Amino acid sequence: MTAAETAVETIQREMTAFARRARASAGRMHPELSLVSYTLLGHLEERDGCRATDLAAHYALDKSTVSRQVAALERAGLIERRHDPEDHRVQVLHLTAAGREILAQVTSSRRAAFRERLADWPEEDLVRFAAYLERYNAGTAGAGTAGAGTD
Repeated sequence: MTAAETAVETIQREMTAFARRARASAGRMHPELSLVSYTLLGHLEERDGCRATDLAAHYALDKSTVSRQVAALERAGLIERRHDPEDHRVQVLHLTAAGREILAQVTSSRRAAFRERLADWPEEDLVRFAAYLERYNAGTAGAGTAGAGTD
């Protein structure tokens, strides 16, 4: 096996471990907010709302998966549907005030956990790691969870 092949196997293994740890920690951060739900809320905040089909396409998820997640987030009062002002046939998902609050709480907890885990890394390693992650995700068709063992 070449060094590159060994490296790819190591990356796959470590990304899978990372994804498993992220899923496990999501429940501890907020018991009602799965990693997928957290990710969807974050995307809705970044985009200031979008259609469910846009979420499915962006994260390379099945529409039924997104539909279930959206329904759960609506029941929890974290998102709401609004008619698109340009096309009233289209419904756009938006965060509610409660959704913004929970997202902010979980984001703060997640950032604290990352800071703690990376506290002893030199700054140049952090910068390099961040750049590698951006490069990796920029090359992924579904920039969400595809390829990280989280499907």
